[in-house]
Amino acid sequence: MKHDVSVIGLYILDVLGRPVTAIPERGNVDFIEEIRLTVAGTAGGTVIDTAKLGLNSLAVGAVGEDEKADWVLLTLEKHGVDSSAMQRLSGVPTSATILNVRPNGDRPALHMRGASDHFDVTEDMYDNVLDAPIIHLGGTGLLQTLDGSSSVRLLQEAKKRGRTVTFDLIATDEHTISIVKPLLPHIDYFMPSIEEARDLAGKQSTDDCADAMLNAGATACVFTLGPDGAFYADQSGLRKQSAAYDIQIVDTTGCGDAFDAGFIVALHHEMDLDTSLRFAQVSAALVASGLGSDAGITSFEDTITAMNSLPLQS
Repeated sequence: MKHDVSVIGLYILDVLGRPVTAIPERGNVDFIEEIRLTVAGTAGGTVIDTAKLGLNSLAVGAVGEDEKADWVLLTLEKHGVDSSAMQRLSGVPTSATILNVRPNGDRPALHMRGASDHFDVTEDMYDNVLDAPIIHLGGTGLLQTLDGSSSVRLLQEAKKRGRTVTFDLIATDEHTISIVKPLLPHIDYFMPSIEEARDLAGKQSTDDCADAMLNAGATACVFTLGPDGAFYADQSGLRKQSAAYDIQIVDTTGCGDAFDAGFIVALHHEMDLDTSLRFAQVSAALVASGLGSDAGITSFEDTITAMNSLPLQS
């Protein structure tokens, strides 16, 4: 196959600043330490990280025909991502977010919906966008056109072609479960945060959330638990928790996307489950150590070194 992974879904330009404790009153100016632009979103952040971790990665999403799109596409190409499947849509802006990162790493966001709402994958695109052994769909919940029957057809076709499907979502609310539930029978690794899993399942305990998703058809669940690490459950009844790394958090933007990327890379390298969870965890930890969704990750080799050397939470 032409690519190691095809990453389909939400592509956003993030504008981040830190540390922000308050927005200045009137037209006043405050000074901060750092401002960055990054390619982000539940697909964009993931595809940059899979590329930095050494995978031949295809980006499948949509941008507008504005200056933000120019920067997103240039940055994808700079990191070696194949952007040939990115759609440029006229008449709509590129989706973008302004994040004011607090000193503790929290990041209240101001988001402008744009091209991602109009992005779709039609059947004539399947041969191209499914030309990889691993297919990641990221951003369900903010993909207005793709969400629903179009996503179901896409993942059905991916499984028909024997692909491994990984999945993540964003912006869950009381309606999201109706979009996600028809997808679950076609998902091999369902990878939300525990907060998102609770929203979907209407349950509180990690085990109950996993049971709800597995009973609805997912092959396996991999929940990110923040400082409590990660949790894995599958149809065989296996349950496993992996500790988080003990790091100084700068910014939590993109940690879930980095976890997804790390887990995808682990699948590519056929790592065992314990190592896969640790590799995904350290990928997220490296991103949390800097500003933006791709901070801290430099290469596969450096990430392996970090996995084996950084301390774990006790």
